[in-house]
Amino acid sequence: MKLAVIPGDGIGIEVTEQALRVLDAAHPGIEATRYDLGAGRWHRTAEVLPDSVLEEIRGHDAILLGAVGDPSVPSGVLERGLLLRLRFELDHHVNLRPAKLYPGVPSPLAGDPVIDFVVIREGTEGPYAGNGGVLRRGTDHEIATEVSVNTAYGVERVVRDAFARAQARPRQHLTLVHKNNVLTFAGDLWARTVARVGVEFPDVTVAYNHVDAATIYLVTDPGRYDVVVTDNLFGDIITDLAAAVAGGIGLAASGNLDVSHNNPSMFEPVHGSAPDIAGQGKADPTAAVLSVSMLLAHLGQADAAMQVEAAVAADLATRDPKNPGTTSEIGERLAKAVSG
Repeated sequence: MKLAVIPGDGIGIEVTEQALRVLDAAHPGIEATRYDLGAGRWHRTAEVLPDSVLEEIRGHDAILLGAVGDPSVPSGVLERGLLLRLRFELDHHVNLRPAKLYPGVPSPLAGDPVIDFVVIREGTEGPYAGNGGVLRRGTDHEIATEVSVNTAYGVERVVRDAFARAQARPRQHLTLVHKNNVLTFAGDLWARTVARVGVEFPDVTVAYNHVDAATIYLVTDPGRYDVVVTDNLFGDIITDLAAAVAGGIGLAASGNLDVSHNNPSMFEPVHGSAPDIAGQGKADPTAAVLSVSMLLAHLGQADAAMQVEAAVAADLATRDPKNPGTTSEIGERLAKAVSG
């Protein structure tokens, strides 16, 4: 397995080190190549993602990303120049975000609700495609547009992946989240695609929620969800809420997938680089380790993936929430649990 590693900035460097420690315990012999990309490189060289580095990354089986960003970098430079460019250039059309409340993890919701669902967010279209512009900037008559791009091809491949994942889960339930009463063109395309593809998956029960209703249900009744499929913008928003109710963004893992396997997929914790605590050993590497579990599953290493997740679940169930340990101590515990 050839792995491209982008530790990035801040706590990304620390959590990536521990994630690799656990990955090596679960699947020894991985060939990891580290890439210096992020705020630090931009400050030193004014480069974000050189073409030559992108081509090198293409030659790997997967990518592990820590976190990138720093307040000293202008907004949008790293987001569009690095993160979104990787997603678009490597055709990461499925953004996979599990939301699971593990035993021992407190939720802000009362009653210890059962939370175990996955969001399939479209990753290369919507308003993030960069179709838009500005006229008469800085004047009283400035016009700014961000066009949401939705193609039949792009929607269908994400919907089809969502149905396949729903079919493989015990509940076999899929919910489309959109706003088709107002966004009538894009919403209609999504609804028609779900209806058409759903015929091929008769065992999967299908539901629909407007996105505003979904934000309510994620708080009042998260157990209703099994697999959620949605567009790029709505998915970006509801997955952060899903992470919040399932123990916090510090435990949230994600995968940016090219499900055709023509390009390496990228796995990362959802949290940011948190420069205010960088280098202090305070960062919890659990989300990065769970991202490793997703990476292994995507590459066909199902047993190793389950082993890593089981180690995380056992650790979360027994750790002291007031004193979970330092970044390296948590990584050491998880690596020992996986290898032992």
